[in-house]
Amino acid sequence: AFALGEKHFSARDAAGYDVDRALYWFEKAAAHGSSDLPYLYHELARISFLKGDFAKALTQIDLQIAMQGDKTPNSYYVRALIEGYMGLYDASIADYQTYLKSDPHNWAAINDYAWVFLKAERAADAARATDDGLQYFPGNPWLLNTSAIALYETGDLPRARVRAREALVAAQKITEEEWLTAYPGNDPRVAREGIDAFVEAARTNMHTIILDAASDALQ
Repeated sequence: AFALGEKHFSARDAAGYDVDRALYWFEKAAAHGSSDLPYLYHELARISFLKGDFAKALTQIDLQIAMQGDKTPNSYYVRALIEGYMGLYDASIADYQTYLKSDPHNWAAINDYAWVFLKAERAADAARATDDGLQYFPGNPWLLNTSAIALYETGDLPRARVRAREALVAAQKITEEEWLTAYPGNDPRVAREGIDAFVEAARTNMHTIILDAASDALQ
């Protein structure tokens, strides 16, 4: 049952991807006991998160961590993401820090960590986090875009402008394969829509930052 759930929850299988069928099989697995399935409640939490039921997702990931602890470090990443969307920023930051101890060079986690700092109105911390990530992934469009926003929020318009331009150029080169790697639980059939939306967001950020930088220069 768990294997069938994984099959229908894979972004690598556009034909088989079906969140509702994945949920059905994961729940079947849970009904038969889960002592030998270390990621079962992790996967259930991811599905609840994708469905927008953050309270249920948090309950499930809390159970996952209570059962497995540090044996499934990715669960701290999932909990941090859920907490970030719930506005529980301090808890989210702490869980990202826990996860990053196990995987310090995960660019997606670094980017999401910086995103929570931005939501918590801690732009300087977000800028530092993205600067650290860009040392290892200098052309990463997600890190570049978040960095541009963070630098803009701190008032560093010259650097923000450079990063925003770099982010747009890099975003326009994202392939569907790269997108699916970045969002492994999302529907692969809408990967192109996701890329287009990200490119448009990067373009909007760049225009906003350039206009503000020009206005600042005229004053």
